[in-house]
Amino acid sequence: MGLRIKTAVAITAVSALVAVLIGLVVHHRTAVNQLDTARSDIDQRLLSAVEDHAAGFDRPRTILNPYRMPGPLRRAVEQGKRATYLDRSGPEPALWAATRLGDDIIVIKHAYTRQDRNLASLDEDLWLAGGLGTALAAAFGVALATVVGRRLNASARTAERIADGDLTARLKPRGGKDEIARLIHSVNTMADALAARLQAEREVTANIAHELRTPVAGLVAAAGLLPPGRPAELVRERAQRVRSLMEDVLEVARLDGDAEQAETDVRALGELTRRAVRAAAAPGQEEVTVTVVRECLVETDARRVERILANLVTNAFRHGAAPVVAEVDGGVIRVRDGGPGFPEHLLTRGPQRFRTGSRSGLGLGLTIAAGQARVLGARLTFTNPSGGGAEAVLDLRDAVRGAP
Repeated sequence: MGLRIKTAVAITAVSALVAVLIGLVVHHRTAVNQLDTARSDIDQRLLSAVEDHAAGFDRPRTILNPYRMPGPLRRAVEQGKRATYLDRSGPEPALWAATRLGDDIIVIKHAYTRQDRNLASLDEDLWLAGGLGTALAAAFGVALATVVGRRLNASARTAERIADGDLTARLKPRGGKDEIARLIHSVNTMADALAARLQAEREVTANIAHELRTPVAGLVAAAGLLPPGRPAELVRERAQRVRSLMEDVLEVARLDGDAEQAETDVRALGELTRRAVRAAAAPGQEEVTVTVVRECLVETDARRVERILANLVTNAFRHGAAPVVAEVDGGVIRVRDGGPGFPEHLLTRGPQRFRTGSRSGLGLGLTIAAGQARVLGARLTFTNPSGGGAEAVLDLRDAVRGAP
């Protein structure tokens, strides 16, 4: 149950409870006042009847020494009291008044039906008013909850956009000083601070990588001048790895800057996949099986697609296990391996730079692949199939231009 429904239900329930309580109070006070008035009136009539009886004249509605009368009233009269009593034991309610004068008991009896009908009519009016009030409160609660829910949903959607990497997302301030206005201000402040921090980190990373290009290039050149031997091979290998890492950092910085543009042309996706897989194969590495279920032509940036597939294949061998299979099905490319699968945080949050692990492959490779897919306008998703292993899916269906 959403917050909007909860708010509307709460307002409606409180309104109904207030209406019931007010109705009970009004009903009780009306019934008491009505009975007090009726008792006062019949008591005055009883006093007049007593005076008439003492003068030797009895009115037609005066009852003398009745055979039947309510027990509580008879006991009060026998004790010498003047009393009234509302009797509801018969088919219709009746109000009695009685007193003793000498040896005689003088009684006045009036029907109480009219008062009961008036009270029943009042109850109907109270129920109608309470129902209308509750309905209006429910409508107001729904409207209020809708306004509040929209503002909260807008805040949630903006926070999700920020979490997905859209650091330009902001909430539009609507004025006011309520809690939601404070939430909007806090979300915008958080987004500004996060954007500034990430931008600073990106600039530092890019600047460091740029500063390292010249010394690393010199290191690679110097390693190439070393005399043949195992130590020289180790130095050249390490120098090449540093150079590759530096180029990856620079590529990530370019992708983060949103300045990259795809240069598209029409290619056969199956052949493009085979070429990318062959280029990614390392010496002595097992071959990747490429299966083309349905060939198609796509209008895309071939270099970026090859970069994505090369990183996915490299990640599969480095952090997964053989066999590694690439499958082309229409505009979808699936790269599967037989390893332990992607870790949970990758499946929920996506690739994160500089985060690595024995099972993850969460360095720059997958981060670059996700960035290149974003430039292409493609979708890159990561799953763990039920049969085991890991699967990366590159969806290029929006770029399909027909069959070859």
